[in-house]
This record gives sequence, C-alpha cells and structure tokens, in this order.
Amino acid sequence: MSNAVSALQGASFDGYCKVEEAGLTGMITLRGDLASKGVAKAVKAATGAAMPGQGEVTEGAKGRVGWMSPDELLLIVDHAEAAAIVEAAAKSLGDEHSLVVNVSDARAVYRVKGAACREVIAKLTPADTSVMQPGMLRRTRIAQIPAAFYLEDDETAVLVCFRSVAQYAFDLLKDAAKPGGEVW
Repeated sequence: MSNAVSALQGASFDGYCKVEEAGLTGMITLRGDLASKGVAKAVKAATGAAMPGQGEVTEGAKGRVGWMSPDELLLIVDHAEAAAIVEAAAKSLGDEHSLVVNVSDARAVYRVKGAACREVIAKLTPADTSVMQPGMLRRTRIAQIPAAFYLEDDETAVLVCFRSVAQYAFDLLKDAAKPGGEVW
C-alpha cells in the first residue's frame, strides 16, 4: 500500500475548458539506444505500445510511450505498477547501456478538456498547437517552466511538468482557460 499523493490532490477548474490534475500517474524515464531491439522489447512489455518516432506518443494496452529526445523515452503507466515495470525493464535490458528510472513522484500531470484545449495550451507555449493531432508530442515550455504535452484525443490535451512547479502550472492553465479569455 502506497502513501503517495498527487501534487495537487485532484485540483480542477471549470472554465471554457476544464483543467484538472490527473492524479497519480506512473512515469518512467528510459534512456538508451532507441534503435535497439532490447529497448523496443522492454517498451512493448511495459506498455504494449510500439516505439514512437520523433515527436510522437504511442499507446498500448498497458500505457503510453512518448519520444522525449534521441535517447530518451517517457513511459506512462499505472502508478501502482511503475516500480515493478522499472525492475522488469532493467532486468530485460540486462547489460545493455541504458537507464530506467521511476520519476512518477517527481512529475505533475494535467488534462485540459474541451474543444479549445489547443488554444488554452497555445496561450502558454511557443509550440504551434494548431498542427497538433493525437499521437503527436511536444517537449517545450509553458511560460518559463519545462513541460511536455500531447493530445489524448481532439478535445483532451495532457500536460506533464515537474512536481515542484505543480501549483504554478495549474494556475497558468486556469488563467488561460478562464471564461471570457477565448480567442476569437
């Protein structure tokens, strides 16, 4: 039994888009040779997903995997399973040059829901959200904090940032989603 709590314990805001903290989310950083069959095998076992290409996020039966850099992936899994997945992936990778780390408790995750979810994110990032489609991931910033985001579907954006700036990120998202702030 874990005593873990999410960064903002389920905070939410209803504006012209709904902003909500996603709660406990398992997140694993996997670094290594992304062309390696061993890495692909570990990712498939952990998430059921195929390896993503640059700027992509893929989904499997047990989770998602996002491309973060030429040698880094973010595995998004059930929080309760994250430690076991790290152990299994590290064992699977064996002597292969790699790093597998549970970063779940160092991250905060938000969902922005609504037809204008891209617009809410666009107010905060230099990334071009107008071209974003489900399956695309951007590692960027919102205001002055590092963040990554992707679309779960056409009306749901998922944003990941460091837990240490969770309240600030939530406040930024709330402000961007306030009624009356729609972009015409």
